[in-house]
Amino acid sequence: MNNAQITFIKPRKKNNRLWVIYVALALIYIWAFSGMPITGVKETAGQISKAIFSGIFSPDWDYVYLPDGEDLLRGLLDTLAISILGTFISAFLCIPFAFWAASNMSKGKATTNTGKFLLSLIRTFPEIVMAIMFIKAVGPGSFAGVLALGLHSIGMLGKLFSEEIESVDPGPSEALIATGANRLQILWFAVLPQVMPGFISYTLYRFEINVRSAAILGMIGAGGIGTPLIFALTSRDWERVGIILLGIIVMVSVIDLLSGYIRKRIV
Repeated sequence: MNNAQITFIKPRKKNNRLWVIYVALALIYIWAFSGMPITGVKETAGQISKAIFSGIFSPDWDYVYLPDGEDLLRGLLDTLAISILGTFISAFLCIPFAFWAASNMSKGKATTNTGKFLLSLIRTFPEIVMAIMFIKAVGPGSFAGVLALGLHSIGMLGKLFSEEIESVDPGPSEALIATGANRLQILWFAVLPQVMPGFISYTLYRFEINVRSAAILGMIGAGGIGTPLIFALTSRDWERVGIILLGIIVMVSVIDLLSGYIRKRIV
């Protein structure tokens, strides 16, 4: 009887726990939505939505190239340049931080924790916050976008690079140590050949993210295609909004395909 009672009691306890979790989640959702101000739908919402969709699905093809001014192609190239420079800067500057935060490369746990803390601190600030600060420091434009993306990407790439360094096979390093190699030779001939494919793969992945981020940063004055996009949204030029969004979609899709192909060949 005792065994039979135990077998029947255990499922009941599990069910009770699940019900408690479900009720807690329901209360959290109710509490979250209760704090949202619901002001209702405006009378012009249908008309504005119709104008937005009609403009987006009938884009302004004349804006693709304008000989005398800013156009879609120049904006996309500017966004691409911001992403490339930001990724290039971060990919090199994060390497010392990555070795600093790697537990198998730093001397002592305190040193490793300090490196990890600095990388976490850099990652704390979003790109848009950094872009606003750099716009105040160096003025609006592409340079502020490059600095924002470059600094923010150091935190993320440094974390990924440090994890890649921690997963290296210690065999080649031990073999070089046995032959009397110095620390620089160990890094160059034993560590870097193992981590370089991972470094390149993570850099390409971060480049994909930076392309999307650069398009957003332009909306606050950090250069790129985001600047004409916010102007078109402000002036309700939905045809121009449509062609800009279409250009961003095409650019991001092509970059994703190329980056994914390169990563597969490397890894």
